[in-house]
Amino acid sequence: MTIKERVDAIVSVLDNKKAEEIEVFDLAGTDYIAKEVVIANSFGGKHTQALYEHLKNELKPKGEEFLGVDESPDWVVVDLGDIIVHIMTPAYREHYSIEKFLSELTELQAGKE
Repeated sequence: MTIKERVDAIVSVLDNKKAEEIEVFDLAGTDYIAKEVVIANSFGGKHTQALYEHLKNELKPKGEEFLGVDESPDWVVVDLGDIIVHIMTPAYREHYSIEKFLSELTELQAGKE
């Protein structure tokens, strides 16, 4: 599968399982550790964990390799090598503003070109 097909599969699983405010960041032209980042909101701790389990159960059989996972009740970070997935509660997402950082990173890179 291409990276776009893999990202589409991730977004599909998250969307089907009621994740909210799903955003995808293409970072291929930057110095970031991944080429793509997917961020999604959960309703809370159990939903955060359930979304992660759904990703694992639906993507591993398709050959997706989960290289690392960092879990807490409010935030799960999944490292798929060239894709990183953040699933978090809205409060965590607002507090850490990851999408602001990623947007600034892509703008900075665009300014160098």
